[in-house]
Amino acid sequence: MYLGLDLGTSELKALLLADDHRIVGVARAALTVERPQPLWSEQAPSQWWQALEQVMAELRKTHSKALRAVRGIGLSGQMHGATLLDAADEVLRPAILWNDGRSGAQCEALTRAVPRLGEIAGNLAMPGFTAPKLLWVREHEPEIFARVARVLLPKDWLRFMLSGEAVSEMSDAAGTLWLDVGARDWSDELLAATGLTREHMPRLVEGSEVSAQLKPELAARWGVGSGSVLIAGGAGDNAASAVGMGLVEPGQGFVSLGTSGVVFVSTDRFLPNPAQAMHAFCHALPRRWHQMSVMLSAASAVSWAAKAFKFADEAALLEAAASVAPAQRARCPLFLPYLSGERSPHNNPNAQGALFGLTHAHGPAEIAYAVVEGVSFGLRDGFDTLRLPADMPLREMALVGGGARSVWWGQLLADIFQVPLTLYAGSETGGALGAARLAWLADGGSVAEVCTLPPVKQQLTPSPEGAGSHKTRHARFQVLYMALRDQFR
Repeated sequence: MYLGLDLGTSELKALLLADDHRIVGVARAALTVERPQPLWSEQAPSQWWQALEQVMAELRKTHSKALRAVRGIGLSGQMHGATLLDAADEVLRPAILWNDGRSGAQCEALTRAVPRLGEIAGNLAMPGFTAPKLLWVREHEPEIFARVARVLLPKDWLRFMLSGEAVSEMSDAAGTLWLDVGARDWSDELLAATGLTREHMPRLVEGSEVSAQLKPELAARWGVGSGSVLIAGGAGDNAASAVGMGLVEPGQGFVSLGTSGVVFVSTDRFLPNPAQAMHAFCHALPRRWHQMSVMLSAASAVSWAAKAFKFADEAALLEAAASVAPAQRARCPLFLPYLSGERSPHNNPNAQGALFGLTHAHGPAEIAYAVVEGVSFGLRDGFDTLRLPADMPLREMALVGGGARSVWWGQLLADIFQVPLTLYAGSETGGALGAARLAWLADGGSVAEVCTLPPVKQQLTPSPEGAGSHKTRHARFQVLYMALRDQFR
């Protein structure tokens, strides 16, 4: 039995996985985000621990026998968050999260300081990454920066609390801008550019390796295991989701319709394309990497629109969007989905949303369609940043995330991408399942045995006419962004 813990932005999820691939139990605890100033996004790490205590208490109440059989724990979580500890390992301030946009000026300074940044880290400097956040703290909160003794990513702070060991792994560390992603090691040059050294960093392991052991007192309190319980390296949320879906071979990938939107493809080599804000990260398995584009507002844009335009919920908005006949879509407004700035391909924290082309003829359904289409076009723009070699063909992709519950939206994406999209059973378990699988691998399981593909629920095949019908509107969508880009600042 293996326990996967996934520390997301809106919830912490715990999942029990048997070694016959059965999901035995799942528990969740909600999290909240604080936005004390524009562009800021923070969480108190103490909230993460309270959520962990909550899910462990629930699992002990509902699945005590399975908990006693746990041999390993895997960790997954939101990437890029800066959790700052002092010399006594006390948290110095709320963690600055992945979707925090305050450090734009620091990104520019870091790029000037290290011209080779993209070559080493495989990524452009963006406010979401961890290193610019530390530059911001050094400039705006110098008294806190002076006390920083350790910097941990969110899931790695949980590991520290679980084990007393400061450890990270390659996939999450690759999102800090301190890792030499090709060499899979901390970069002294990048650390020095933010006033840090290796002494501030956790040691590194692969995601499928043993990183630490669960503290005996916690094992006893929660009823976990009957002896020593290992903690695997784990993974950042998207790499963990890929492991959970069995997408670990070169050319396998997924499109995720979560709070943010992600296009992810596994590779067997380091293939950066920082010029278009495409991310090149380490995968959770040794000698594997992945390419990833990220848009900051995907399903969250649909949630915003559902509330703003008085739909009952997101499902009602999607139903209204689906009611717009294909012949009517060309007359719908255009929607730029950049409600929180944007990463791929624009790397523009100042980008904003826009609803363009409204007339008296437009009602809620047309606006709903425009919003879903705009998110889909944004994902397509990110997809186009991927650079896969000829020996790594992309034949299909999985569709995951909360938005994947809408088959209509999935078909729209397949038509826009012109790539078959597959809905797999259990895709909603995401990073928690991948974390549990990484614990299984750390306990001696093989990749072939552990990283299997789930059963197929449905395959969405792109229609040739779909490509043509969306091409013109997608081109107008791109022109609209370029026309407004200078106005956002």
